[in-house]
Amino acid sequence: MKIYETQIAIIAAGPSGLSAAVQAAQDGAKVILLEKAATIGGAANMGMGPLGIGSRYQKEQMIDLSVEKAFNMFMDYTHYNVDARLIKRYFSQSADTIAWLEDIGVEFEGAFRYFPQSEATWHIVKTDKGIGPRAASFMNRALYEKALELGVTVLLEHPVQEILKKDGKVIGVTAKDPSGEEVRINCNAAIICTGGAGANKQMIKEMTGLEHGKTVFNFAIPGVVGDGLKMAWEAGAGRMPVRIEAAADTGGGEAVTAGVTNIMRQPNLLVNRFGKRIMNEDYMQNTTYLSNVACHQKDKVCFSIVDTSIVKYYIKNGVDVTSLVQPDADVSDFYEGIEMVIKNGSKNYFVADSIEELAEKAGIDVENLRKTIDDYNYFCDSRDQEFFKNPKYLRPLFKPPYYAAAIHPGGYGTVGGVRINENCEACADDYLPIPGLYCAGADSCNIYDDSYMFLLPGNSMGYAVNTGRIAGMSAANYIKGEEA
Repeated sequence: MKIYETQIAIIAAGPSGLSAAVQAAQDGAKVILLEKAATIGGAANMGMGPLGIGSRYQKEQMIDLSVEKAFNMFMDYTHYNVDARLIKRYFSQSADTIAWLEDIGVEFEGAFRYFPQSEATWHIVKTDKGIGPRAASFMNRALYEKALELGVTVLLEHPVQEILKKDGKVIGVTAKDPSGEEVRINCNAAIICTGGAGANKQMIKEMTGLEHGKTVFNFAIPGVVGDGLKMAWEAGAGRMPVRIEAAADTGGGEAVTAGVTNIMRQPNLLVNRFGKRIMNEDYMQNTTYLSNVACHQKDKVCFSIVDTSIVKYYIKNGVDVTSLVQPDADVSDFYEGIEMVIKNGSKNYFVADSIEELAEKAGIDVENLRKTIDDYNYFCDSRDQEFFKNPKYLRPLFKPPYYAAAIHPGGYGTVGGVRINENCEACADDYLPIPGLYCAGADSCNIYDDSYMFLLPGNSMGYAVNTGRIAGMSAANYIKGEEA
């Protein structure tokens, strides 16, 4: 068995683990970073950037958002069902973290909203390809290179097996090397940053009651299966609820062109299995809200419906609402895309020459849907008397073919599970810290209660990077106390 000696062992090299490694090394600690995959970054490589409040970009862009305002927004949103001290520390540090990342070599495009009702807190990482998905991989690479520069030992393809304790304190971790041989890391502190359990279908069902691929369609990054949650619980950390970080899925994960998903995600008519409207469709752009709505319907599904006149309008004029994830208003490939997915036997996209046929194919109550569309068309000529939808999004449905897309609960994986305090110390059920054990990122992300706070975009990655830093600081400070 190979044995390493260090002060801090960090488990997993996503943004929280990388940030913890860099911060702890900057604070003078000797660090080993272990990652089960062959590459760094994890699920965050698909992201675009972290939250910041009070950054220089917001000041330059004349964005008036203070930590006080954001904190009060957050606590009102969650009804104070979260740790106010942790939220305050995270938000207060977030602007400094943007500057800290810049010092490491990360560049940002600026601060942005995700959708119209959100605040401009999303600091999107600059790439060589413009704004778009996977931008955060550039941030992760910069953190990785800085960690190596600071002398952090990085062990890839080294899945950690167990946290070792003696007399209640962390004394090491065990892992396996690429050949399967056991490795022991002797250390005084361990930081768990494994990113949740988004690819563990059994754990998702047990913890949330949702079935991956059936009643929820979240990102499932291979290897993100709850290792850190189990290790933390076995080491004595208190259990907190594990939830899906909700963001609605359009089309049940079926491959389709961007034009199709972009049109079907617009604030179109939205109905449930009973053919009844279920929300003010203005708010569909908040995909957490939309996921919540879908979760409360029969079969946990709802349907976005358009007709040919609406499709032609979008193709000619562009879509009503764009996002930085899907910024292109060109949806000219809609017909090509919908034909392809229907030919492939889609179970989530439907085309029909009549409302009755559409309802039958999608499994929607025919009579109710017909009445709903009659009422909706009337609202288009007057005002929405049911859910008060903005008139600029009201377009009548009258010209076949008609199109529908199933919308299900979805998300970015799981959040929460390990009890921590504002110092990112893992705490037992008595709320007292376990000496030498820390947790950051998704494994510890208990800050949203039942709904992801999309009104302050960048929260997921912002939480990961900032709690990584906090854990790194706390662990390095703990080491100094142990050696004093």
